[in-house]
Amino acid sequence: MIALIQRVTEARVRVADRVVGEIGKGLLALVAVQRQDSETEADRLLERVLNYRVFADAAGKMNLSTRDIDGGLLLVSQFTLAADTRQGNRPGFSRAAAPEEGRRLFDYLVIRARATHAHVSTGEFAAHMRVELINDGPVTFWLEVGSRESHHALDRST
Repeated sequence: MIALIQRVTEARVRVADRVVGEIGKGLLALVAVQRQDSETEADRLLERVLNYRVFADAAGKMNLSTRDIDGGLLLVSQFTLAADTRQGNRPGFSRAAAPEEGRRLFDYLVIRARATHAHVSTGEFAAHMRVELINDGPVTFWLEVGSRESHHALDRST
């Protein structure tokens, strides 16, 4: 499972002309579910996202997490993060989970996030979304959890 996290002062997601999710200070997490991911990867990714220390402490060091600052978490599904871009000019999506499995695990991630953190908002799975954000820094990190062996096996099979 992959999350591209961005430290933001604010972020929102629009579908058509309506805002479906928004946060103030916190993290925007673009999330991709890969083949062979399970609840184990979703739980581990959520813990990493919520505990990743990207906010400044009193000394100006990145020592505080979203939990520490009681910040917002905006979760947005983005299967394109699982794209294979190693060759050619068109991405391949053999690493991405099937849509129904991607939805199931993304929904699981959202449920778990809301059970453990006060300020969680989301985009809309499989919708055409417009994501607006003010990246603070900019600060952006790629987090990936899962078995490296399973990903290497997929690399060899494609």
